[in-house]
Amino acid sequence: MAPVGIIIGGAGGIGSALARRLAGAGWRLHLLGRTEAPLAALARELGADVTVVDVREAEALKAAVAAIDGPVAGLAYAVGTIALKPVARVTAADALADFQINALGALAAIQGALPGLKAGAGRVVLFSSVAVAQGFANHASIAMAKGAVEGLTRALAAELAPQVRVNCIAPSLTDTPLATSLTANAQMASAIAGLHPLQRLGTADDSAAAAAFLLSAEAGWITGQVLGVDGGRSTLRTKG
Repeated sequence: MAPVGIIIGGAGGIGSALARRLAGAGWRLHLLGRTEAPLAALARELGADVTVVDVREAEALKAAVAAIDGPVAGLAYAVGTIALKPVARVTAADALADFQINALGALAAIQGALPGLKAGAGRVVLFSSVAVAQGFANHASIAMAKGAVEGLTRALAAELAPQVRVNCIAPSLTDTPLATSLTANAQMASAIAGLHPLQRLGTADDSAAAAAFLLSAEAGWITGQVLGVDGGRSTLRTKG
């Protein structure tokens, strides 16, 4: 059976953009997510297989990924959260939810795919946030969770080398449905865009293009890296 590309969060903005890129490159795809209607519509468009599963249910996610047939050429865990609160208002439930969705879900997906990844000399791409490298107010919970994702990336890249490559993308604010609470207001979106040296928000395809590269043979000597797809925000200051 031909190797498969697995995308968890395949109906989301970055996940769907990545799915379209990989399908265009001839990949056989299996999409997983918890919202059936958009996932099924995308699968019909791309000729992909679908499994509906909630990433918050780690054992169910692990089993769903393990049940996918064939060697795994690549796995992308394109899942995130964006619930921002002052630290005094962050509850244990908030922090646990962020950790379950972002970090534990990624771990479960990779555990489920591990035999297939090893058989297919596969590649893994996870997603972090610019908020890990840059301290932003009201980001305590998500920064903790995404910091765990970056740690997981490096640990697995070391453990699974040389058979499997593992990398991570750290976007800045990206204009996707997940970020609607921040981008729906045009004035707020413009102000945030202006904080970036490249003077715009990210698009889903910005991150999808980077993920497609990291999943490709062209990135064959890249592993254990966190790539900022952030308009320069993590490293550059163009104003005093």
